Amino acid sequence: MLALSIVAPNGANIAAGRKTLEIRSWRPPQLPLRDLLIVENRIFLSGEDETDPDGIAVAMVDVEEVHAWQPSELEAACASQWVPDLWAWHVTRVRPLGGAFRVAARRKLYEVSWERPDQGY
Repeated sequence: MLALSIVAPNGANIAAGRKTLEIRSWRPPQLPLRDLLIVENRIFLSGEDETDPDGIAVAMVDVEEVHAWQPSELEAACASQWVPDLWAWHVTRVRPLGGAFRVAARRKLYEVSWERPDQGY
C-alpha cells in the first residue's frame, strides 16, 4: 500500500476534512493516487533515509489533481503563510480510520505492508 507521512496536526486535519490541500515541494510521479494511506507523525523528516517508527495511520484518501499552490488557498491548506513554487495536492474521498494503527513514517511516497481495517470502502 502506498503511504504519505504528514507532520501533526495536519494528518488529523485531513482526516477531519479541514485540510483539503496538502502542500509539497514536489509532485507525485503519477496520478491519480487512490487509497493513499495518510500517516501522521511528530518528527519533521528531512534526511533521505530518516524515519519515525511512531507514525499513526489516520486516513485513506485519493489525490487526483496537483496544481501550483495559489495565495488564495491558505485556508484549504491549513497554512499560515503562502510560499511560491510549491504544489497543492487536492485531497479527495477522505476515509478516516477509527483506530490508532501504528505505521512507520518515511519521506516522499513509500510502500507499507499494512492490512487496512475493514471500514466498508
